[in-house]
Amino acid sequence: MENTNRSLLVAWDFSPVAEYALEHAFIFAENVNASIVLAHIVKKESQISEATVKMTETVDKLSKDNNSKLDFVVREGSIFTAINDIAKEMNSMLVLMGTHGIKGMQKLTGSWALKVIIGSRIPFVVVQAPPVQKKYSSVVLPVDFKKENKEKLSWAEFLGKFFKAKMRVITPKMPEGQMLQRTKANLVFAKKYLENRGIDYEIDTANGGNDFAMETIEFAKKIDADIILIMTTKNISFQDYMLGAHEQFVIANSANIPVMCVNPRTDLAKYGSFY
Repeated sequence: MENTNRSLLVAWDFSPVAEYALEHAFIFAENVNASIVLAHIVKKESQISEATVKMTETVDKLSKDNNSKLDFVVREGSIFTAINDIAKEMNSMLVLMGTHGIKGMQKLTGSWALKVIIGSRIPFVVVQAPPVQKKYSSVVLPVDFKKENKEKLSWAEFLGKFFKAKMRVITPKMPEGQMLQRTKANLVFAKKYLENRGIDYEIDTANGGNDFAMETIEFAKKIDADIILIMTTKNISFQDYMLGAHEQFVIANSANIPVMCVNPRTDLAKYGSFY
């Protein structure tokens, strides 16, 4: 949030979900006064020239249609690394990306989207549908026993301050034990953090009858949330991708609610820490 460049990067492949990501980017850009850059990745260097011509035409039309100036970059490489490389080079504030859901053979399913996101120091906002409204006023913020949640709170502050959003904190229901104590400690920290920064919040506890990721989605659907804010798993493995990490189910949620994904980092001591 200390980024002064205020640029938003949108993963662009000319698909409808890429257009949805751009629509969400316009909302962020308007509220945080940021510029928007479309990033298109090609597989071969020989494709760059043709892609540049196509992107020039596309960006000119989109800029005119939306009364907004857009820029673009075309890069040869793998989408799993090139998007992050560009975002890092540009010092982007956020990356916005469309996904096609958990199933199917499309380019960016839930698991593929997670592969793009993992390892980025810049948060991703993943969308499946166009915006319902022009703001994010209700944010679902899961808080569990994991200690890597600290940076998520700084992005809760970001959403709270720029969008006047209310944090709908949800915690898992669990039996007495170490995990419960850690969750309670994290919840106390989260409450203090939000209160000290004047961020409105409300706390709910999941029913406990299902996986917490699934209960988070159900809760978001129930309250008609505008966005879900999650942390990705630290050191996620190939097996997680194959079997289905919790994050990819949230990313590809059936309610098509946008998801902001923040990766754990080790250089954020200035934000304090959870348990």
